[in-house]
Amino acid sequence: MEACHPPQQSNGTSHGAMALAIITLEVFAGTWINAFIVCVLCIAWAKKKTLNSNEKILLLLGCSRISFSCFAWLYHFLSTIFPNLPHFQTILQVLASFGTSLNYSNLWISACLCGFYCIKIANFRNSFFIYLKVKIDRMVPWLLLGSEILALAITIFTYVLGETLQKNNITFTCQESFWEVTFRMDKHLFPFHFLTGLVFAASFMVVTFSAVFLLFSLWRHKRMMQNNSMKDLSMDAHIRAMKSVLSFLVMYSINFVCLILTIIYDTNKNNIMTFLIYVYLHAFPGVHSLILIFSNPKLEKALLKFLSCVKWEFFMK
Repeated sequence: MEACHPPQQSNGTSHGAMALAIITLEVFAGTWINAFIVCVLCIAWAKKKTLNSNEKILLLLGCSRISFSCFAWLYHFLSTIFPNLPHFQTILQVLASFGTSLNYSNLWISACLCGFYCIKIANFRNSFFIYLKVKIDRMVPWLLLGSEILALAITIFTYVLGETLQKNNITFTCQESFWEVTFRMDKHLFPFHFLTGLVFAASFMVVTFSAVFLLFSLWRHKRMMQNNSMKDLSMDAHIRAMKSVLSFLVMYSINFVCLILTIIYDTNKNNIMTFLIYVYLHAFPGVHSLILIFSNPKLEKALLKFLSCVKWEFFMK
């Protein structure tokens, strides 16, 4: 999902056009899915004049993913149309920096959402966990603000690093090819790759621990309620949250592997593998947001109502 280094189009214009077409379809679908989430939450915000913590996270996540999709698509479009023109590198570097920043923002906001589910629904007697459960609603705005500040800091770092590499490595002679310059740039990208891997690993660990704690809490709660024949709303909340977080964990596991592979195969210029990785990474925001819709009763109800209206209009025509 990282927008910085798309697969190089060494197999010709047709390969680049196919890659761009697939990414365009994925970005289009993901943008509409996230736009639906944003619209539903904004309408609810206008009616209630307030949003709960869960809705705040979802709203910011939807906006961030829409922005990321736009930057990522524009970057792929320009790099496909003008693949070998060095004077476009400044524009591409700016787009890549903002795309990478929004990607980090998406990962951290998603991790905050999983952590929020865990703290709100899991039941532990630990004093620190109880403190978090009481204070989590007040902490959410600060967590989101911190995520955006971190993303902005990474944007500045990425852009400065890109400018430094451009000054040191893109001043080449006529005898040097563009790909030789790119290879020399890769050798100096270790700080960027290290920071990238660190951010990926940190967000992945938050999702993993949230899933483990929720699973353990559900197991404990189920044991306590075995002799209780009454319907338990807490159990239902546990199960609903577990389905969501486990689906997140599966997708995040694949996503984490793909993100790490982008670092490895981007350096090695393995075009086929890089292409397949980017197909998944651009599908991730839309598919993950679709899971969020079906795990949220309000969003699911709004989607079913919207689809029924569209179906009715279609048959009326």
